[in-house]
Amino acid sequence: MCFAPNRKKTASARSFFSTLFGISSSYTLSVADLKPPQAPPVWTHTPKDVLSLTKKAIERDRKVQDQVANLPDSECNFDTVSASPLACSQAAFETITEPLSFYQHVSPSKELRDASYEATNLIRDYHVESSGRNDVFNAKVMARKNIKFPLIKHSVEERGLMILSAFDHPGRHGKRSELHKVDVSEDSEQHKQWKGQRKELSQLHEEFIKNFDNENAFVTFTLKELEGVPQDVISNYAKHTEDGKEVYNVTHKLLDISPLLKYAQNADTRQQAYESYEARLELNAPLLNRILELRHQLAIRMRYKSWADYRTKWRMVKSGDEVEKFLVDLKQRLHPLGVQECETLLQLKADELKAKGEPFNGELYVWDYQYYKHLYLKKSPHLRLDHNHIKEYFPASTVIPEILEIFQTFFGVSFHEVKDSQTWHPDVQLFAVWNADAKDELDFVGYCYLDLFQHASKSVHNLDVAVQLLCPGYLHLDGKRAYPVVAMTANLTKCTPDCPVLMLHSDVIWFFHEMGCMFYNLLSHTQFSHYHGMRARLDFKEAPLKLVENWCWEPKVLAKISRHYKTNEVLSAELIEKIVNSRYVNIGLDYLHRLFLAFFDLQVHTHQAPSKQDTTVLWNDLQEQITLLKGGKRIAGQGSFKDLVIGFDVGCYASIYAEAFADDMYLTIFKGDPLNPKHGRRFRKIILQCGGSQGGYPLEVA
Repeated sequence: MCFAPNRKKTASARSFFSTLFGISSSYTLSVADLKPPQAPPVWTHTPKDVLSLTKKAIERDRKVQDQVANLPDSECNFDTVSASPLACSQAAFETITEPLSFYQHVSPSKELRDASYEATNLIRDYHVESSGRNDVFNAKVMARKNIKFPLIKHSVEERGLMILSAFDHPGRHGKRSELHKVDVSEDSEQHKQWKGQRKELSQLHEEFIKNFDNENAFVTFTLKELEGVPQDVISNYAKHTEDGKEVYNVTHKLLDISPLLKYAQNADTRQQAYESYEARLELNAPLLNRILELRHQLAIRMRYKSWADYRTKWRMVKSGDEVEKFLVDLKQRLHPLGVQECETLLQLKADELKAKGEPFNGELYVWDYQYYKHLYLKKSPHLRLDHNHIKEYFPASTVIPEILEIFQTFFGVSFHEVKDSQTWHPDVQLFAVWNADAKDELDFVGYCYLDLFQHASKSVHNLDVAVQLLCPGYLHLDGKRAYPVVAMTANLTKCTPDCPVLMLHSDVIWFFHEMGCMFYNLLSHTQFSHYHGMRARLDFKEAPLKLVENWCWEPKVLAKISRHYKTNEVLSAELIEKIVNSRYVNIGLDYLHRLFLAFFDLQVHTHQAPSKQDTTVLWNDLQEQITLLKGGKRIAGQGSFKDLVIGFDVGCYASIYAEAFADDMYLTIFKGDPLNPKHGRRFRKIILQCGGSQGGYPLEVA
């Protein structure tokens, strides 16, 4: 099946998800009989295969590094060091190991998940080993010394690898070349300490993530305690009898907990749910403390003032001090607005409690915020917006294929389902992605897996949507292209004619965001895997994703993606206007929450004595000081702050920072005609196609 932009919108969109969402359709497509030039990955591995293939990949890569290390100084150059051996080996290594590591997040087999986890540990240990090789580092240094200038004959990517390969920058496997800062021989005690610290840090990261993925606790409530929560939400909660009463299990997945915090009328219910959610990974707090201590020691060893300076040196902000200036300035601007919004919600809370005859202590608690924000939207005279009603117009069976249709038309590609393909789960669908006007195999773009339904082994905890680059795209030495493979996972419940999956408008925004991530990885077209996809500077690469979120507030788009699950009517102009007008409601408090996370991230990575730092106290104090919301128990909520261990450390400012670029591009180029394919092709060519090779520049430069 395929989304073809020149076909009728409804037919093409709905045929795409006919199997996935149980939508019957007799719609067929007459597409060119093109065979992809690359086979999709194999998903028939046994646990033994996963470990065996991982070890073989490590050994092959180690041999390549040995060859580079043994080169005479005079023979070290770009072709013999950076381009052919190391860059090609990196691409081959990632293509083999990334799918094997992915099993731990999605496979129904516990044995396979455990083997995948063990393989990931082997890979992490190998990265520590390879990043600590002085001999390979010295070969890179000699290769740079032997560069013949000018470099005009070389591509942008080649020049980047030439100049930066032996420097402290985001390098191989996303790691950094650190040895020029350590400056010791491999058999020295200092080098052994550095290697041991790096290895321990990797193990702690993995343990933190594994705890996150395996967390499956829940909090129970009676039906009376859940008063106000929509019935379609409650119907998805598991039930059991406890002390003779029927109770509902609310898991810590956002699909379960978020509606409760937004709709539950009982403040005690909201508090209990929030505190359970906040404390769900307190066991990670000691791990985080040790991680912070090790990071600080490594930063000092590499002669940086802090881990924040180490992580930001090659970003657009350049230093931890600049991040702090950015956050402080933003906080000063937002604080007055947050105070004003807080007063409005406090008055709403006072009025509600007075009507109930309950006392009011003058505090707005953190577990109150989403509830009273929703109440404000619902009762405000100029809005009267009930998101529980609005979601009836956003059934997933309509929204997701329509979003995909928008992206395909905008970027000029089409999705073709690969029938009877091997996948890791029966519900997963595989699609071959082609340019919309494909004529031959050169128009192949890559593969995309969609794994959108709940199954017990899946470790997705967002809306729950996540995107994973399984295989990067790049050029082989013979000029043939390796094409990217991307997976999008989610935790949607399976819909039935009587029980559709309805999405809140905030869910729709997140889906647009992650779809942007998916297309960023699919449409990247780089020479080296090192630059493929979202490997741009952290404080820029979110900009394309933030840009497409703007579509969720465009009347034309809202009408296109909406269809009432009963009447099939689209959103009325009146409802669309209300949604658009709600965009900046409580924006001050919303941003202050994001600033709280960014400040915590920065402060724990600039503290000069991490071992003496009480991160639980810091977490709770910063939350109250910055968000303006009163807390309750002193809970180690930082134990669930996963961003700090998945590559976004000293990076929580980045999504806010990138919004400036996104808004500038959208307002100056896209706003007048946001879905114009001409703009989409240009955006694809100038931004997405370059991946991380350009470092992140405005759209106007090309």
